[in-house]
Amino acid sequence: MNTQKIILPGGAGLVGQNLVARLKDKGYSNIVVLDKHQANLRVLQQVQPDIVAEYADLARPGKWQAHFEGADIVVMLQAQIGGNTYQEFVDNNVSSTELVLDAIKAQPSQPYLVHISSSVVESVADDFYTRSKTDQEQMVLESGISCPILRPTLMFGWFDRKHLGWLSRFMKKVPVFPVPGHGRYMRQPLYAGDFCDVIISCIENRINDGIYNITGHERIDYIDIIREIKRATGAKALIVKIPYFLFYALLRIWSVFDKNPPFTTQQLEALTARDEFEVMDWPGTFGVKATPFRQAVQETFNDDRYSNITLEF
Repeated sequence: MNTQKIILPGGAGLVGQNLVARLKDKGYSNIVVLDKHQANLRVLQQVQPDIVAEYADLARPGKWQAHFEGADIVVMLQAQIGGNTYQEFVDNNVSSTELVLDAIKAQPSQPYLVHISSSVVESVADDFYTRSKTDQEQMVLESGISCPILRPTLMFGWFDRKHLGWLSRFMKKVPVFPVPGHGRYMRQPLYAGDFCDVIISCIENRINDGIYNITGHERIDYIDIIREIKRATGAKALIVKIPYFLFYALLRIWSVFDKNPPFTTQQLEALTARDEFEVMDWPGTFGVKATPFRQAVQETFNDDRYSNITLEF
């Protein structure tokens, strides 16, 4: 059993839930998750009852800062991904990072840090998520704390509430699944299980610096991702292409009635931005095997332990 104290700010989301599961499988037992999404914290506590899972608004000073006392490792995971209000992105991607970095610096024995950035910092897109994640990464670089910075692309896996997970649930509910335009928008999806193995490799090998683009090794068009989800889940929905402008208009209407829409016009623009991210040899660098996309989708939707657990959107 490994008793190193690991703090996971923002650890109740997709990556955090996957990381806790894999850390537990490797014998780590002293894990503290700090997050303000109460429903997802409850899921985590039900699935992993022997870890500390505590409510914390990381954008505000609070009792949560005391958990950093005696910490050995911090994996900074907090991130606002979707939403229509820029202040939410500032709070959860920028202000929270400033306070977490301060909590790390305040420790007599500074814990080892892994920062989770995003591939969007090199994107041509200009949206709330891109701007705030770019500011967040720059803040870490200027902090004086030596740490690896990992930039993952679009991720999917167990506990996926926003990306492929939401698409799969929507596909099961509707007779027709709409795809914007021609659907040939190249993606480089990354399996969260592989990404968590990269994080664990950083922890166990104490990689102290560098910026690493952790990109899915397979280039797959959006419409083919949808078809693979349909195959893996057995959904019956008919996949139908609709004009881009109509899809955009429908998202605008949806956002009027839903303050936290699953897919926004900004995300649609990012989908069609024609980004292509560097594919580095992260399997070789970190000693991690890249899971083939089809196998990863199968594991995501058909795992005996975690596939049926859904986080709140």
